[in-house]
Amino acid sequence: MSNKIISRRTALKAGLAAGLTTASWPHRAQAIDYTQPVKEAKGLTAYLKDGEVQLRWENMPLMVYRAKPAQKYPYFYPLNGLGSGMSLTTESALPYPHHRGLWLGCEPMNGGDYWADNGLESGHIKSIGLDLGATTSQSAEILDRCHWVRQGAPSPLSDEREFKVTVLNDKVWVIDADLKIKANQDIEIERAKHSFFAIRAASDISCTYGGTLENSEGGQGAEGTYGKEARWCGYYGKRRYNADVVEGISVMTHPDNPWKPIWFTREYGHLSPSPLNFLEEPWRLAKGKTLQLKYRVVMHVGSPQEADLESVYKQWIESA
Repeated sequence: MSNKIISRRTALKAGLAAGLTTASWPHRAQAIDYTQPVKEAKGLTAYLKDGEVQLRWENMPLMVYRAKPAQKYPYFYPLNGLGSGMSLTTESALPYPHHRGLWLGCEPMNGGDYWADNGLESGHIKSIGLDLGATTSQSAEILDRCHWVRQGAPSPLSDEREFKVTVLNDKVWVIDADLKIKANQDIEIERAKHSFFAIRAASDISCTYGGTLENSEGGQGAEGTYGKEARWCGYYGKRRYNADVVEGISVMTHPDNPWKPIWFTREYGHLSPSPLNFLEEPWRLAKGKTLQLKYRVVMHVGSPQEADLESVYKQWIESA
């Protein structure tokens, strides 16, 4: 027999001529070549496997929620812009490479560190119940339950997380976060700049690299946003590898949240809608009590004005 390599189609024809059925043909020969997009890839699709939820939009990567057991805490990365396909967050940029996309954490917390990359024994937010909720062609729900644990110490907190991802249009998609945090012990925080819900924006849209930091009140840069009250705050700018595209990421805080929306911001790309860095007296949560926080994270093409973030905020408040 000739040693010449034959194509899969030729091999299939030869097998059929020899009387083989497709059921008896080797598995590789049964693979289908799709020359057109399959109908189930239309819109928003979800994939849950091995401690991660991956979402796609029109069969292109949109975001990943990562909740594997070896991580310090669960986090979102990437969060891709609809214009560039590039992530609007980072998980490894200097000067603080332990900042990971979009996450929930805290330090100090009853003697533990549930924020920095200093080993799980000092503090670990462990996912114990990751699942997918309702999914449509425009939206998907991600559900997770987490325990905050530390070696040799009682667990200070546990939480239940509901994230609803929705593509609003061809320029804007959002993550609506509903976080229920229960105190397993009496909690007292005197002051913490490393606290709770936070993002680390991609370097190319941060102020340090030419981007803009702006809040809902028109404040810009750290000087105009740090320690200020605002309904939303975020970064935007030209994308480094696609300078024709301007994109941004903003975090919105719900008026039902139990504290004033005072913002911690940094020009290198880190912000948090947490007031715990500005405490005049300790913040406490008694054992058995629950803290509920609601946020909307907006990934948008164009500036906040071009993306009409005020309408995006209003629609969220009216529907939440």
